[in-house]
Amino acid sequence: LREAHAGFADVDAIAVTAGPGLVGALVVGVAAAKALALSLGKPLYGVNHLSAHVAVDQLQHGPLPEGCIALLASGGHSSILRVGDVTADVEPLGATIDDAAGEAFDKVARMLGLGFPGGPAIDAAARDGDRSAIAFPRGLTGPRDALYDYSFSGLKTAVKRWLEANPQAPVADVAASFQEAVADVLSAKALAACRDTGVDTLILGGGVAANSRLRSLTEQRCEAAGIRLRVPRPALCTDNGAMVAALGAEMVARGRPASGWLLGADSSLPVEEPLVG
Repeated sequence: LREAHAGFADVDAIAVTAGPGLVGALVVGVAAAKALALSLGKPLYGVNHLSAHVAVDQLQHGPLPEGCIALLASGGHSSILRVGDVTADVEPLGATIDDAAGEAFDKVARMLGLGFPGGPAIDAAARDGDRSAIAFPRGLTGPRDALYDYSFSGLKTAVKRWLEANPQAPVADVAASFQEAVADVLSAKALAACRDTGVDTLILGGGVAANSRLRSLTEQRCEAAGIRLRVPRPALCTDNGAMVAALGAEMVARGRPASGWLLGADSSLPVEEPLVG
């Protein structure tokens, strides 16, 4: 508010993440938002964390198209969504069946002694490596596998076993090869969803969308396929308050009803519910 030269009187509503996520953090956030909304006499909107990752793109690229595909990749989620209306019409097409992409980055970074969070650490190490040095597996890419689901547990295990067999392997090569495997399968399945649904706009979101190789590879593939790619700047990809505000503002603009004072936290809130009533 200070940077915007605004005050609470200029605020139309209060938005807060109601789920999904870690229940402790959600409960604290919802309680604080309720107190603020009550004290200010403002309507309260409990919004979906995943939908907010899609909505935040509007802050950089303007209104979302009537329909788009969203690839959300983070420490807790790896999902492909069909988005007709980010405030009311979100359909899951696929998701991870085990580890999320960001979780795999963290675990592999730990194996390589690169620290936490693993995403930026592996991204930095991979710049000096050869991404074709090691042929790590691409999970769920067989002809009989689910088209839009992800699996990174096998990749994580493959890296662990490779390091056990090759303890002197260059860290940069392992990081680059692992990163390439993740970026390859994430982008390939997202583009397949665009092609199969006839949608020509793809949005990347979530913390892993800040990864330089995922961004560049997806950009190359979208350009070749005639698909418009929208990727927020890295600071808007990781979890942030702006994305919650962006979705809340869209709820207000579209006349969606406020959540009300019985709003609670839901750690397993389905993505089909952008707004909690």
